[in-house]
Amino acid sequence: MSKRLNFINKCHPVAWGLIAGTFLSRAGFFMCLPFLGIYLVEVKGFAHATVGAILGISYFVSTFTGFLGGVWSDRFGRFPILICSMFLWSSVFVGFVYANEVWEFFIVNALSGFCRSLFEPAARALLADVTPEENRMDAFNLRYFAINMGGAIGPLTGLLVGASKNATPFTIAAFIYLSYGLLILWWKSRFPESRTASQANDPISLAASIKIVSKDNVFALFLAGNIFVVAGYAHLDTTLSQYLGSESIHTYSILFITNAIAILSLQFPLVTLMKKTSPLTALKVGNVLFGLGILGFGVSKSVIFLIAAVILFSAGEIMCFIIGDVFISEIAPVHLRGAYYGASGLQFIGQSGGAWIGGILIGMFGNSSALLVFGILALLTILAYPCFEYGEYLFNKRHSGKMGKLEKYS
Repeated sequence: MSKRLNFINKCHPVAWGLIAGTFLSRAGFFMCLPFLGIYLVEVKGFAHATVGAILGISYFVSTFTGFLGGVWSDRFGRFPILICSMFLWSSVFVGFVYANEVWEFFIVNALSGFCRSLFEPAARALLADVTPEENRMDAFNLRYFAINMGGAIGPLTGLLVGASKNATPFTIAAFIYLSYGLLILWWKSRFPESRTASQANDPISLAASIKIVSKDNVFALFLAGNIFVVAGYAHLDTTLSQYLGSESIHTYSILFITNAIAILSLQFPLVTLMKKTSPLTALKVGNVLFGLGILGFGVSKSVIFLIAAVILFSAGEIMCFIIGDVFISEIAPVHLRGAYYGASGLQFIGQSGGAWIGGILIGMFGNSSALLVFGILALLTILAYPCFEYGEYLFNKRHSGKMGKLEKYS
């Protein structure tokens, strides 16, 4: 507790700005995107498989441009990349308002994925730049807390303004992202000492980042497992909304808010508990919880049962995503940490594939075969477990019997 209070007292203004801006931008994002599948099916009349592909293209683009955000922020600075991403993202939400054809939605959602790949590595790197090493766990924990606060407020706001029936939420989101971009532009002039982006001796190229992934077997196994994990995560945003449909829009909103509240409630206790075990063990447990939660989506449409499934899902989300970021910082050499975070963007191939496969399964088997659909998706998610299991073996072997625990964050 004393360490947390010390972090709050000494937190850099830019760090607080990033955390607050994360809340606002995620609230705008979650106000629109979780309802996009319903909007495209029931307002635009697109087929389920087509909608799954449109939703998945964002993650697909993020996968293959994820290196660029980290590499460009090392080369050109964190602030310029953040500013460009926010202004472009604002324009993308305006594009959603005026899009009508399938190809137009493909383009604007692809651009949304590109903006994400620019913003995420640069934002995490800047937060690390302005935060002392001993306080970074608290900083990233608060950032994740802000993400989920936005996840709680966003869907409720989207529901109130008719997110599944009109384009008003996209206009509001465009204004939020434009405002955040202007705020970052002000930071750039107000805090010039934060401009230095990279501590590396030389900027890491895209080719070098690819070599890093291929040579580090522990990281490669972690990445392979995370592809299956994030494929499972995608179903909350995409497949579940298509399965429930507009007639259950209030139920879906309750589930999305439950996910955010469960994370807000469980995040700090679970993170404290996870410090007592190895990171890959925590990832394995989180993966199993993810799978059980996804399976639960298909067992019953009872709101109480679905809420229980979402709570399991949320616990898995905490264990996989927070510890995933910490694990990368543990295995990456200090001068290559940005490259490792950039390379971790390959995990978004899982979200792209997960959204697409979910849409195909719903189209093939229909809502009446929910247990079969979500059972298949749960099994695909659990495929991460053997990757983490073998990765833990190699990790412990690399460290010559060290347990790889997170004592330095205790």
